[in-house]
Amino acid sequence: MWDGDGVGRAGGADEAGRIGGPDEAGGEAIGVLVVDDDFRVARVHRAYVDRVDSFRVVGVAGSGEQALSAVDELRPDLVLLDLYLPDVFGLDVIPRLRTAGHDCDVMVVSAAREADAVRGAVRHGVVDYLLKPFDFEDLRGRLERYAVQRGMLRDTVVRGQADVDRVLAGAAMPVPPSAPSRLRRLPKGMSAETAGLVERTLREAEGSLSASECARLTGVSRVSARRYLEYFHTVGAAEVSLRYGATGRPERRYRFVVPGRRGVVSGRGRA
Repeated sequence: MWDGDGVGRAGGADEAGRIGGPDEAGGEAIGVLVVDDDFRVARVHRAYVDRVDSFRVVGVAGSGEQALSAVDELRPDLVLLDLYLPDVFGLDVIPRLRTAGHDCDVMVVSAAREADAVRGAVRHGVVDYLLKPFDFEDLRGRLERYAVQRGMLRDTVVRGQADVDRVLAGAAMPVPPSAPSRLRRLPKGMSAETAGLVERTLREAEGSLSASECARLTGVSRVSARRYLEYFHTVGAAEVSLRYGATGRPERRYRFVVPGRRGVVSGRGRA
């Protein structure tokens, strides 16, 4: 809803029927502030974000000044920032956020195609730049990539230059043409970066992993982890076993195998 200052707050159940709070993987959801001067566009972007696991919209702002006030009050983790705002150019909001001591990440979502705007966004350290108009799958892939990178930055222990390089490259690292076809020809809505992260985690695991364990190790949601694990099972890169507990449905556990060679385990696992 909108308060008297024009700053939308997402409290309680949101428009998608979800309630803000911990995500399905048991961790805290990533809070997002949507900034756009067109309330109809902002409503669409809010609906998009709320459909992505592990993300929730904490507020909506329609101008640069409202965005600054909203960040002060709501403390989002990520700001989806339009550039063509009625009071200031969107990029001018970022240094004011930093001066005020806010370390929230910023993802530009704008129709601005000028090279100067893109270069300026890079200089200001934005995590991504998405051109309007875009659809849900475009934003979803970038949010999932951001979640992976965020998890890597949070959990990585730096033992040497290789660890630093891995974090800096992160989820933005392109998938080379030599990568397996299972990473280059993914179903719509799945990102090669996330698939590669899940595969590496599965390959390096001791034995098998559940979706919850994979989510904890990669930083993606449990639902997303299960989706990628099931994909690897479908293409023959993972085997599934069932672990039965005292009550409830059995737990599905996944183990990486060399595609086309069932029973041959790659990495540190055992056949």
